[in-house]
Amino acid sequence: MEIVAPQPDVHTRSLLDMIGNTPLLSFKRSARRVAPARIYAKAEWYNPGGSVKDRAALAMILDGERRGLLTKDKTIIDATSGNTGIAYAMIAAERGYKVKLALPKNASPERKQCLRAYGAELILTDPGEGTDGAQRHVRKIVDENPAKYFYPDQYNNNANWRAHYNTTAMEIWRQTEGQVTHFVTGLGTSGSFMGVTRRLKELNPAIQCISMQPDAPLHGLEGLKHMETALVPGIYDPTIADEQVEVSTEDAQLMVVRLAREEGLLVGVSSGANMVAALKVAEKAKQQNPGRDPVVVTIFCDSAAKYLSESFWQEIASEAENWP
Repeated sequence: MEIVAPQPDVHTRSLLDMIGNTPLLSFKRSARRVAPARIYAKAEWYNPGGSVKDRAALAMILDGERRGLLTKDKTIIDATSGNTGIAYAMIAAERGYKVKLALPKNASPERKQCLRAYGAELILTDPGEGTDGAQRHVRKIVDENPAKYFYPDQYNNNANWRAHYNTTAMEIWRQTEGQVTHFVTGLGTSGSFMGVTRRLKELNPAIQCISMQPDAPLHGLEGLKHMETALVPGIYDPTIADEQVEVSTEDAQLMVVRLAREEGLLVGVSSGANMVAALKVAEKAKQQNPGRDPVVVTIFCDSAAKYLSESFWQEIASEAENWP
């Protein structure tokens, strides 16, 4: 009897091939009040690491390899609020690297468990200092033993924003068939806003690009920065945004629950904040240009999977019972 070896499946994909090309979502109920304006959101939890940060993490690791800065004898180290760290850890596991990550001690239990599951070594830093404190801690470690580490430094690495210039922006352009009129998203490292905005402006300078920030220095929008009071990322250029909007933690949390109840979408808090900002932008655009139907695109950075232990779900649930 002849034994025939199985042929490779030409339809299979590697883990890293799954990063990018995420769906663009529309909304049945949540955006009704701004009709005929349309709002769309990139569903970034479709990335294998569960967030938009997969894009930048992959770009920074590949850039480090190309430049000879990342070799098998080095440990990847960086500061993170969670999602970039998860992306680093996932990609490092696939490529055979060790990872050490500093993140605030009050990061959600789900995020810390994801990181540990991938085998990352965690350094839990002062929650009162947020990711700024984690950054300072990492810099100290690297300064003491630079040969041991590859430090992508997501806040100051141009490969971060270039990932979105090359992928996210082009996906938005194709998925809206070039009809996008406004782009809005929050600022953390600022990579997604910088990269998408630069590319969309090249494709159509008339597209309005609006950045979103928390409305106060002390906020609960994990991963987002209040730029006036935070360590400002080196890749951030404040002159690029056409406008800026602010969103409160409470409004973002309420929107997260609304999206679950009204759209069947379980998304993270930064996604809720982005939706609040998108609605503000759509309403203003509709009033300013009554004869034109705005097409507003935002980013849903991740799902609610890493936030379900937070108390706001129960606190807002009682209010939800009285919603129309």
